Amino acid sequence: GEPVPADAVLAPLREALAACRPTVQKQVCDDIGRRLTVLGDAWVQGKLSAPVRKRMSLLVQGEEQGGGTCRKADPLPLIHPPFLAELQQQHWDTADEIHRSLMVDHVNEVSQWLVGVKRLIAESRSLPAAEVAVVTESGTEEGPGTEEGPGTEG
Repeated sequence: GEPVPADAVLAPLREALAACRPTVQKQVCDDIGRRLTVLGDAWVQGKLSAPVRKRMSLLVQGEEQGGGTCRKADPLPLIHPPFLAELQQQHWDTADEIHRSLMVDHVNEVSQWLVGVKRLIAESRSLPAAEVAVVTESGTEEGPGTEEGPGTEG
């Protein structure tokens, strides 16, 4: 198959990081960002083996990606973030599994940056669900006063 472009994996990860920034400590986000940069460099320089790249793209894009579509990156990825596929669907366990398998099988390749990905998964997981919601068509984000369902507290 085609080699996965680094950006296909990094863009959604950075997207996830951006979603975390309002609620997560700056130094944590900066550390994750640094590790994503390390990942990107290793990827571009061809230092990552095919299984590692495949699992990372699986982590980000999910399994339902038809390889047939050769769609170029959307001009406005920020408005419709693909986000992390497994995470978007709240498949935290799958994401965790992929992450763990990388840690076990390819520790030498992934040790420098996988920690950052793990942290990013953890932080994304703990975000309030509203933060993860895809931005509406108009591009305006709703205020905090839009709880769904009956307004009973606790």
